[in-house]
Amino acid sequence: MLKKIPFFDYPQLFNSYEEDLTNIFKDVGKRGAFIMQKDLEEFEANLTNYTGAKHAIGVANATDGLQICLMAGGLINKGEVLISSHTMIATASAIHYAGGIPVPVECGKNLMLDINSAEEALTDKTVAIMPTQLNGRTCNMDEIIHFATKNNLSIFEDAAQALGSKFKNKYAGTFGIASAISLYPAKILGCLGDGGAILTNDSDVYEKIILLRDHGRDPVSGEVISWGFNSRLDNIQAAFLNYFFSKYDEVILKRRFFAQLYDEGLNEIEEIYLPEPPNNGDHFDVFQNYEIQAKNRNELREYLSKNGIGTLTQWGGKAIHQFKGIGMDKNLPVTDKIFSEILMLPLNLFINEDDVKYIIEKIKDFYVKN
Repeated sequence: MLKKIPFFDYPQLFNSYEEDLTNIFKDVGKRGAFIMQKDLEEFEANLTNYTGAKHAIGVANATDGLQICLMAGGLINKGEVLISSHTMIATASAIHYAGGIPVPVECGKNLMLDINSAEEALTDKTVAIMPTQLNGRTCNMDEIIHFATKNNLSIFEDAAQALGSKFKNKYAGTFGIASAISLYPAKILGCLGDGGAILTNDSDVYEKIILLRDHGRDPVSGEVISWGFNSRLDNIQAAFLNYFFSKYDEVILKRRFFAQLYDEGLNEIEEIYLPEPPNNGDHFDVFQNYEIQAKNRNELREYLSKNGIGTLTQWGGKAIHQFKGIGMDKNLPVTDKIFSEILMLPLNLFINEDDVKYIIEKIKDFYVKN
């Protein structure tokens, strides 16, 4: 029987919890607690308690968060920042609008920033490196930190997809000067609109971030003491996030279980390269996405679609260095090849074990027939 398995079922994010979310909305609304209220403070405390970061700051979205991180963290004007080309345009645009120059480098077969390519991209203008903690996996931060220390570079993290992910039992977003997390609806912890958060262990950077997110106003006196933005996480979204956060560990267990099913069901197909399995050495992955690399990717995607299975090519199927219209005209052949093969399979809160087995079955059918 033909199933219908969307890549992400957005209506279900509300429909599955309608009564609880409606009650939360009524509570916040009746309190008139819309901007910078206790729900936001509670969410920020929940984030610090969960990740071990010293400070967490709710912002309007992760893109703003990355830009604010860089500005608060002292990015030098026109300084070059190394990034993986396998990342969202937001990573590069945040650097651009913070006054820096994004420099995309190769991603490796594991889809993470390739440190050898970063080494080759170093110039006397390189001031920082911003690894993307991709698909719910944290980079090998030992090699990132060694590379940054050796070359006197600052570390910022694009941890938009990685809340809960760990490397050597240390959470994504807590390794560098500051990091940004996305709370977009399709994220593992997502709100009902745009949202983001910043993590930092540096109290001086924290004070600057607090000013930057709210028009440069001192939170005690209300006096404007610097230039700033309007980038506050809405209090209603913070209230929703507190609710979803209470279920977070359970959700991660479920995603890791589905990732294990995918791994066991697909690992003998020679035409597919899989992400690392859930239990893998120093890494604890939360599987924001399950991104495979597949031969005959376009044909596979079409076949899965005909069988009711939604898939996605991340970033619209383009790596950062392929956006020539904004001057990103670099030669990164490894990433080019990878981007001709990557495909994300459904992995979210609203699928079940039978759905995953059906997807595996259809992928096997495709390669048998081809």
